[in-house]
Amino acid sequence: MPTTKSSRSRSLVKSTAEMFSRKWPRLFFIAAALQAIICIAFESYTFAQFQNGLKDMDQQQYKENSEVQSQLKTIPTFLGLLMLGFIYDMVLVWDALRMKNTIQVIGLCIANLAFLVYSALQIDQIQEAINILKRYDAFWDLNIWSEVQGVLIAIPCIISLVTIAISLTAWKLYQEFAWDILKHIGADYRMKKRFLHYQVYIALLKFDFFFFIGFTIQFLVVVGGKTDAEFGLTTAAIPITIAILLCAAWFTRREWKIGMIAIMILYLGGLTYFIYKLARIYDPIEKQYYMPVRKSLTAFAVLTIILIVLTIINAMVCLFNFDAGLKQHLNAPQQEIDKDQASYSMHDVKQPQLPSRMTID
Repeated sequence: MPTTKSSRSRSLVKSTAEMFSRKWPRLFFIAAALQAIICIAFESYTFAQFQNGLKDMDQQQYKENSEVQSQLKTIPTFLGLLMLGFIYDMVLVWDALRMKNTIQVIGLCIANLAFLVYSALQIDQIQEAINILKRYDAFWDLNIWSEVQGVLIAIPCIISLVTIAISLTAWKLYQEFAWDILKHIGADYRMKKRFLHYQVYIALLKFDFFFFIGFTIQFLVVVGGKTDAEFGLTTAAIPITIAILLCAAWFTRREWKIGMIAIMILYLGGLTYFIYKLARIYDPIEKQYYMPVRKSLTAFAVLTIILIVLTIINAMVCLFNFDAGLKQHLNAPQQEIDKDQASYSMHDVKQPQLPSRMTID
């Protein structure tokens, strides 16, 4: 076990060092890192200005006002969730570049568009929250909106520029990683398609995690549960979801059919849950509870529903690909792959044949 852990550590260090030694992976990582650093700094500044501009919220008139309490949670939740998103995004960037996962790189470009939509939504939501709190005389600093408006508008502008930059870089990475996939999987077209479906599925699981957690955090912090049972069940759903996603990845890698069928049934349950929650957000009786974060919850619910549908489709494709030889490639030890890379290239790339000559001694 210690030997296995040390070999994994060496592999992580080696793959990370290789990532930074190559031009296009390095540029992709730097662009994503600059975006994360600048946007987190702007979000932190907004949070600090908001907190410093508030009066003493422990006063009875504020504590007993449910609307004030709801709006007080809205702004920190928006800002905190976007900061968490940028941190998670950097983990996925490192993982994608280290594993040379082209599909995940493309997914990160699409996820950046989701960040762009969310950061644009937060401008209106935060302004609305500040205006409501002003009506209840919750601020001693009445210029709070003018102080944070500029940085909030700058965030989607920065994300737009970085999205363009990483999308252009992603094309170069696609060309660069194609040869690495060829060495790993070989030139068999059908095997490469199976590997592509596997990569798509694993990438979807990683994005499913963030959007589910994002929706749940907003629901728990701002909306809460109408009953203790609803709050408890929603909270318990977080570790259960993590366990399901981890099992989904493991079952696919090990090609366990019964496990995959069970996971797909659970996906259908998750899909039903999010459709139900989306309907409740706009239900005439229930919508008042969701009003502070209705737009963002809607965005997260719709994106999560789309991701779950795509995940179910890809899970079925992966299930049909079981017992076709991909398992041996995925579970082969790394040193074995490294050792055989030359043989992959020798067998998969046709070399010009030298003319043979027969001699008689």
